[in-house]
Amino acid sequence: MSSMMTAPLCGTDRARTTLPRAGHGPTVGVEEEFLLVDRLTGRPAGRGPHVVKAATAVLGEQVQAEFFSAQVEVCTKPTAVLTELRSELSLLRKVLGEVAASEGCRLVAAGTPVIPPGIPPTVTPGERYERMAARWPSLVGSYDGMVCGCHIHVGVDGRGQALALANHMRPWLPALQALAANSPFSLGRDSGWADHRSVEHARWPGVGPAPLLDEAGYESLADHLVTTGTLLDRRMIYWYARPSEHVPTLEIRVCDVNADLDVVLLLTALVRGLATVLLREIGDGRPPPDLPAGCLRAAHRLAARHGLAGEGLDPVRGECVPAVTLTERLLARAAPGLAAARDLELAEEAFHRVRSSGGGAARQRAAYLRRERLSEVVGDLIRTTATG
Repeated sequence: MSSMMTAPLCGTDRARTTLPRAGHGPTVGVEEEFLLVDRLTGRPAGRGPHVVKAATAVLGEQVQAEFFSAQVEVCTKPTAVLTELRSELSLLRKVLGEVAASEGCRLVAAGTPVIPPGIPPTVTPGERYERMAARWPSLVGSYDGMVCGCHIHVGVDGRGQALALANHMRPWLPALQALAANSPFSLGRDSGWADHRSVEHARWPGVGPAPLLDEAGYESLADHLVTTGTLLDRRMIYWYARPSEHVPTLEIRVCDVNADLDVVLLLTALVRGLATVLLREIGDGRPPPDLPAGCLRAAHRLAARHGLAGEGLDPVRGECVPAVTLTERLLARAAPGLAAARDLELAEEAFHRVRSSGGGAARQRAAYLRRERLSEVVGDLIRTTATG
């Protein structure tokens, strides 16, 4: 779960309501959550506070602690150029990886731990995290509670526009989730899911598809969730698409963190390309699709279960089709926005590579089959996280 960083993320530029000039588009930014694992055992290592303290000297507020002490998080600055985003993500990983190594651990980009910790995980010290742990004790201290996501921010012109964009993006997020699936292992075994992170994360309140809301509806619902004690605060609104409470962005929270930086760039490009197209339609007055809640949840469940390897559900048409077909439709829907930002070739090349490989979950399973050792999976994730 995001620690809702106070450092600026994607908040200075504004998204446009029309297709931008070639080479331009809404600003984007990325938050990546990582696991720290012991360099010898591959088990989660609770060195997060030490790693964050040391890395802050170089990265400042771009590195943050996370809920569990075996996790850390980095955030990029806002940018309109994806090659700049990739360079910054690579640098953040490099610095964090070097600091982690000095603490006897390694940085891993996976949605869930491959090898479970030897003892239940500890919560990072801090007033807010301690209040969360006290309020929901059943969700803390379990071996499978650590989850790591990749959160993509796209710049918008205020909360009203963020909510309108979230309303229009809902049908496309299951396909994005399938592309990002990178958490097949849980408790030291294959869970049978491509994205088991979403299963574990859903135990927390406030997680799931965003409801259809305008600005007044959002303010009313957010206040209700906090005043009734359903959530500790607004930062616990963990919807798959939510308006940020601290920067003018829409935050997409449905993706697993991925070791392969090309996958991260693809996901970000698709979010921005789709947002660019949808913002134009919002400006033209087109209403969002009103999807049955059960259908949308089923689409996300299938995306989590199969990733790219099985059936998916189109929540608009109500039809089951191969998950790859849904991702192809997503790419086609985002294509005008991708072309406007000169990202179409990058996105198409990365998309075909991911489709051919089967994505992060398939890569983890292939690493395990080489020797049927979980250490092989962890080793491959460490190397890929370090090199991108």
